[in-house]
Amino acid sequence: MKKALKLSTAVMLSSALFLTACSGADTGSSGGTDTKSGGGTKLVFWTFNELHQKFFENMAASWNKSHPSEPIELEATTFPYDDNHNKLLVALQSGTGAPDMADVEISKIGNFLKGEPQLVALNDIVEPEKANLVMSRLDNYAKGGKYYGIDYHVGAEVMYYNKEILDKAGVNADNIKTWDDYDKAAKQVLEKTGKPMTTVETTDQWSLWPLVVQHGSDFLDKDGKVILNNSANVEVLSFLQKLVKEKVAVPAPGGFHHAEEYYGFMNKGGAASLWMPMWYMGRFTDYMPDLKGKIIIKPMPVFKQGEMRSSGMGGTGTVITNQSKSQELAKKFLSYAKLSKEGNIEIWKQLGFDPIRTDVWNDPALKEDNKFTAYFGKNLFDVLIGVKNEIAPTNIKEKTPAVSDVVKTKTIFQVINDMKDPKQVLDETAQSIK
Repeated sequence: MKKALKLSTAVMLSSALFLTACSGADTGSSGGTDTKSGGGTKLVFWTFNELHQKFFENMAASWNKSHPSEPIELEATTFPYDDNHNKLLVALQSGTGAPDMADVEISKIGNFLKGEPQLVALNDIVEPEKANLVMSRLDNYAKGGKYYGIDYHVGAEVMYYNKEILDKAGVNADNIKTWDDYDKAAKQVLEKTGKPMTTVETTDQWSLWPLVVQHGSDFLDKDGKVILNNSANVEVLSFLQKLVKEKVAVPAPGGFHHAEEYYGFMNKGGAASLWMPMWYMGRFTDYMPDLKGKIIIKPMPVFKQGEMRSSGMGGTGTVITNQSKSQELAKKFLSYAKLSKEGNIEIWKQLGFDPIRTDVWNDPALKEDNKFTAYFGKNLFDVLIGVKNEIAPTNIKEKTPAVSDVVKTKTIFQVINDMKDPKQVLDETAQSIK
């Protein structure tokens, strides 16, 4: 068994190295050298999201205008999701070939924090801004009191309601305070319109995880121990299964809320609501144009009064590797792009994300006309401000990648699609991870 494991690991590493060699990108960190006619210091940046690449390229151009004495030449590359993380992990483990900066998705950060992180601590740029930041979003990328990544957004979980459908059913979204209220409203929507109230993912975690966290639980506890099968998690998963059994919810077409089939289903008014983080607004504007002017955003219902009405979901931390030859300049630039007030306003304007700086939520710049205000209206951040102190944090630990993978590939599918007993499935899942 051990020989097989070693062989498998060797194959994975060699495959990842092959991807690195064949990517066509400069995988070495060339920081500290004037490589282009502009005479700037070259910073190499890897990501898995093309929009993130465009954001950093725009911020590099802005940096150069405001910092003419420290110009940079940003070489940014977007790789497929797995390639980005595999290439980065291999480069850091081998001690060569890593970029100056890279994006690491929240479900993968645990792989990069094992042992001694091969990343640069960012405390000197984070700590001066602590009073202005939603620190739980940086805690996700921390270890031993050191911060290793800076997120793009809060990822506050909200409810998206199709007001046109609710109006036909005679339902007022403002009256939905608890999940019992939601279930009652869902039955009314189904009876009056024939449409389901919502959709539940079967191949991703965004229907389950936010409710678990709001309910005071998580997949892992603060010490990183598996608590996936505790009573709170069983209660949440049983509730989701109940909604499907009652036919007020249906499995998400395509399996998850980012599937092409799902966008088509919702764009035609397929369901009356769904819960997703605020960063999902961009999926509405880009993939569900026919719902423009019909979608309203409200706080999440709770299982019992007193629970938090939101949770911080998803995220991508930008890290600086210890192989960078220009670590100090990279830190200055990263702070400018993702910690400064100006940078956070641009995160909203360019990406439509809820910024991690709370002092910009009231800024007039966030009400300026753009595709998001045109679609949802200009009071988007009123909801966020209303739940500012009710955004439950997640416990991101070394086992998060393993837990996330099994939840997405087995757990939810077995409960929602195969209708297996939630407690039994969670017990089996927890045991397999342990």
